[in-house]
Parts: sequence; structure tokens; C-alpha cells
Amino acid sequence: MKVVTTHKNTDFDALASVIAATLLYPGSVPILPKNLNPNVKAFLSIHKDLLPVGTVDDLDLDHISCLVVVDVNRWERLDRMASLQDRSDLEIILWDHHFNQGNIAADCRCLEPTGATVTLLVNQLKTERKLITPIQATLFLAGIYEDTGNLMFPSTTAQDAFAAAYLLEHKADLRIINNFLRPAYGEKQKSVLFKMLENAKRTKINGHTVSINKMEVRGHVDSLAVVVRMYMEIVNVDVAFGIFTDTERQRCMVIARSSVDGVDVGALMRSLGGGGHPNAGAALLTSVNADTVAARIRELIKGGQRASAQISDLMSFPVITVADDTPMDEVARILRQKGCTGLPVINKSSLVGMISRRDFRRIKKDAQLKAPVKTFMTRNVRTITPGQSPLEAARLMVKHDIGRLPVVADGKIIGIITRSDAMLYFYDLLPD
Repeated sequence: MKVVTTHKNTDFDALASVIAATLLYPGSVPILPKNLNPNVKAFLSIHKDLLPVGTVDDLDLDHISCLVVVDVNRWERLDRMASLQDRSDLEIILWDHHFNQGNIAADCRCLEPTGATVTLLVNQLKTERKLITPIQATLFLAGIYEDTGNLMFPSTTAQDAFAAAYLLEHKADLRIINNFLRPAYGEKQKSVLFKMLENAKRTKINGHTVSINKMEVRGHVDSLAVVVRMYMEIVNVDVAFGIFTDTERQRCMVIARSSVDGVDVGALMRSLGGGGHPNAGAALLTSVNADTVAARIRELIKGGQRASAQISDLMSFPVITVADDTPMDEVARILRQKGCTGLPVINKSSLVGMISRRDFRRIKKDAQLKAPVKTFMTRNVRTITPGQSPLEAARLMVKHDIGRLPVVADGKIIGIITRSDAMLYFYDLLPD
């Protein structure tokens, strides 16, 4: 018997990947964990006659000859299938878009860094010219949209967009997707959000604004991920963590959301035994000591969750500067000679201002060209540290309408990053 299965707390990408895999492997049995995402549970309740799926209770594990695992690569995230990992005669096929180290040793694997796992399966269905019904196309597109944030998450790839277009051609229904991807938000969720906002705290870690919120919940509360996302937006932080402890059940749910490329919360949650993506992650812990969990999260962010590129990788150095008593006509000559649009102004070794070509518009008389640069320079200088991310630099430039940021460490200028440097990075135009 060939079985297709996926991870606990099944989301739309996981469900879509299971159904897509049954098309690729005819005769295979789709098996879902008991714990399903609330939106997935609602979708299945309406479509259960069209999408017949079973649970582990319907199986005799000894009769499984081939196991197809989708959207996960760790045994402990499967539902009651750990005993299969010791079977030497079991064929295992793995489809996944997560590149974290797993413990499922597959005989055959399809592993690519797409925004959603179902994208890989849809591409294969297209290659093999498999028939896809409108209901299946709708489900597959829901999986792509959920895991890519409607194709807007940074993890989204061209393959995801091409797969989405292919599914729309096969009559995927966006109205149905919009209905089932709309998160449940009721009185319980409002109450949790209100309590989180009452205790909201913000801190800076590695240049990012982070909020770690701890609270106790009783019983099951759906859509806590939605609450954490709303919390992050309301308190205006780069990264938000909700630590929800349930002392009666002796467990702790950690839900993380990130809006920056400098903190991969999926990788961070994997360090806690959970999983996720760069912008969204979660972990279920047996510890109910929220302070200990919060301290561990801070350590992980400080220790290894920086951006793939840092300002120190992009900045220019040494930095051309001018002293604050340099005449403006000399500054103009330096700008022309060096081909710069702006320069940091220093007093001894301290940064005291910035001068740019636009500042020369304030000069109305030729005599003013002999005035020192400190007369016309901008004194409120925005700076950045070498460990921060290119995304943070771009945000500062856009927010304050500036074209360059001095890179400062220990009070001294060690480099400079310009708007052009940031754009070259974001459009992947930097030399290898």
C-alpha cells in the first residue's frame, strides 16, 4: 500500500500537496493528521465528498510499502508514524520546499526553494499532463497563496507565479480561495489581542525592533497566528512572538511573525523543535516557563538569525569625508571630482553632518560658496550599523528621503551605503 501524508496542524499547502501527490501516484491513500488548521478543517467539511482523506486510525502501518511525505522532513512532525522510520523495506519519497536539516531519509526526494511545496507538485503534474479538476486547481492555488502571502512574501519564486497562472487557466476559483483563506477572528481572538496590547513591550535586537509577548490561555483558541500578525502590525515592530502557555495541558505554543529579511523566524522556530518559513513560524513546547522560552528566543536572535547579507557586505570604504570648516566651493569640487552626490561631514573624527548636492540649492550668492560646509550641512544625520540588513537601510532611506547612510561602529564612520548599493542588492545585480 502506498500512503501520502504530511505534518500536524495541516495548512493549505500541506493539504494541497497531499492531494496533488495522489494524482502523481495513482492508487495512493491520502492520510491527514488529526490536528488541522481551522481553515483547512472548514474547507474539508464542505469538500469531504470530493476530497476523501483518512487518518492513521484507518491504516495498518505494517501494510505500508511506500510512504510519500509532503511539506515536512521530520518524523516527529508526522502523526503517529514514528515506528515506520525503522523499516528498512519501506520506500520513502519526499517532496518539500524547506531546506532545514531533516531526519527522514528518503529514497527519492524533490527539494527546491519555492514559496510553497505544492508548486513543485503542480509543475510535475503539468509536465506529466495530468488532468486537474477546478476544485483541485482551487485547492492547489490556495496552498500557493497561503504560503506565499498571495505571492507577496520574500520567499515567493517565479515558479510559484507560473504555477498560480497555470491553475487559474484550469479554472481555480479565487472567490472560494478568498473565503477560506479569510482568517477566523471572533471574541476569543479579540480578547487575546487586547491583553497582548495591554502588555506590549518593544526592544532592539541586532538592529531590529522585536516584541516578545507572554500570556496564559485556557483551552483551545483558534487563529492565534492571525492575532500575532495583527499584534505585529499594531505595535509596529519588525518581529513579533506570542508565547501562549496552557498550564492545565502543560504546554506552550510559540507563534512568530517577521516582516524583515534579517530574522528568519522559521529557522528560529526549528531551533525550538517547530518549523515554518522566513516570515512565519511556530513551535509547540512542553515547557510552560514563558520567561525561559523568551530568553531562549532572544539568544537565538542575537546568535544566528541575521540577514543573509549585512550592511558590512555592501558598504563602501574607506569613506570620503570633509571637515566641517571646508569651504562650500571646495566641497563642490570634491563632489565633482569623486562623482559623489553627498559626503559625511566630520569634526576631528566625529560625524557631525551630511552635505549633498541638493543642499547647494540654498546658496543664493557667490559669496556663500566661501562659507564653511557646516553652515549648509544637514545636522540630523541618520546612520546604520554594520550588522543591520539591506532591507533596514532601504526603509530608512525611503522614510527619510535620503540617498546614503553612514555606517557607524563604536562612534566612528567605517563605511557608507547608498541608495544605489541597496538597489543593486535587491535586484541581485551585485557581482559574485
